[in-house]
Amino acid sequence: MGFSCWFLVLGLLQQFFGLNCAQLLMHGESTTNYVSAIGDPGMENPNVRVALEAWNFCNEVGFEAPNMGSPRWADCADLDCSSNTGHLGDGLVNDGRQCRVLHQVNDSDNSLRAGDKFPIMGFESYTDPDLFAKEKELYLGSLCEVPESPNPWQFWMIMVKNGNFDKNTTLCPENGQKVSKIVTDRNFPCFGEGCMNQPLVYHKYSILDSFDGQKVYLTGEFYGTYDLDANLSEDATDGFNGGYHYNGRGIMKKLPESPNFLVRLTLDIKLGGGPNSQFYLLDIGSCWKNNGEPCDGDVLTDVTRYSEMIINPATTSWCRADNLVFCPPYHISPTGKMIYRNETAQFPYSAYHLYCSPGNAKYLEEPYDICDPYSNPQSQELVQILPHPEWAVHGYPEKQGDGWIGDSRTWELDVGALSSRLYFYQDPGTKPARRIWSSLNVGTEIYVSPTGETAEWTVSDFDVVVPEVMKTKP
Repeated sequence: MGFSCWFLVLGLLQQFFGLNCAQLLMHGESTTNYVSAIGDPGMENPNVRVALEAWNFCNEVGFEAPNMGSPRWADCADLDCSSNTGHLGDGLVNDGRQCRVLHQVNDSDNSLRAGDKFPIMGFESYTDPDLFAKEKELYLGSLCEVPESPNPWQFWMIMVKNGNFDKNTTLCPENGQKVSKIVTDRNFPCFGEGCMNQPLVYHKYSILDSFDGQKVYLTGEFYGTYDLDANLSEDATDGFNGGYHYNGRGIMKKLPESPNFLVRLTLDIKLGGGPNSQFYLLDIGSCWKNNGEPCDGDVLTDVTRYSEMIINPATTSWCRADNLVFCPPYHISPTGKMIYRNETAQFPYSAYHLYCSPGNAKYLEEPYDICDPYSNPQSQELVQILPHPEWAVHGYPEKQGDGWIGDSRTWELDVGALSSRLYFYQDPGTKPARRIWSSLNVGTEIYVSPTGETAEWTVSDFDVVVPEVMKTKP
């Protein structure tokens, strides 16, 4: 079955701690105003803004599932309890007012598929399912958009990814380069033609519900399967998103940049997904070229960069003194000291699961391992870290088991500080890239497993805090 990923993806619009403006002291600097970078701080908005995106192995669409339309769906609904709603709704508020649900997205919007014409001007239809999906995301974003200063926001994004790789097709480029034949010894499962299909998705639109018949709220759900023979009736922002080469939409109003941003979330893991579940307390994604310039959509020179904290205690360190190929060339200590991977007495090998290099890098230091060249539209670079005292200074888990099943926690992570310490490849002599993170994800990738696995978790109170832009005096 391969692996599939279900992420809460904070596209290009994200959140902040449960404070709209706070005084924080970071890295010994003077006190600075910090504000939430997302449109729904702490997940407290009574209205619903949720979207779902699906990808195949290499973050493309390839082919749409039968009768499902393009794999982008949204549920955007407002809870209207104004005094003039009369008896149009079902929910009763404490003061006797009736409430109703105002849906911004309907079935005809969600069922749009490649080649369909969009109902409003300004969006281009494509017969190519990859191009149509990115345009549909922008269209759904326009329906869900919440105008807010300094920038609008659209929705929380749930990401689903098919982990099966059909090596008999050329759907996936190799490090961004289209190839006539895929030749690789990397072992990913595939049951045959169609193994990279998109899922069937069932959507229960948001409806009114209430606590004790009084305080009303909205509730709904998406669920689905990659089994195209399944009976679903019986089944239980702006810019390049990390990992994609298209303009996307999401929940963040401002993109966080290293070293100054924080992330707060509550994570409760019920089922971990088995020993091969790479459960990410946080996965942050960005994109910049090897010369430090920002990405521009050129898949031959763009590189997706990921930093992922894996908290499944079954995940071990592949980076070891006797296995340097999976270690970054050097480690930066909390005090700023550079420790090379061959300094065996000082390098914190157990702080890393693995590091792999971008496949289009020209000046790699031996020994090195290239990241999978097919599972993104362009080259990628991964820094996967594990619970360790090196990261605990930034609020991350200190030891294996912290935050795992039965240990629900609210985390306050100095992601900006940690991400500024990590090694990422860059061509010699070039200006250091700005580390601006366009996606922050929580969830799991369940790697190749001989048996079916189940992961279940709850994310709440999610927020992202960034420095407030100080207005200049006229």
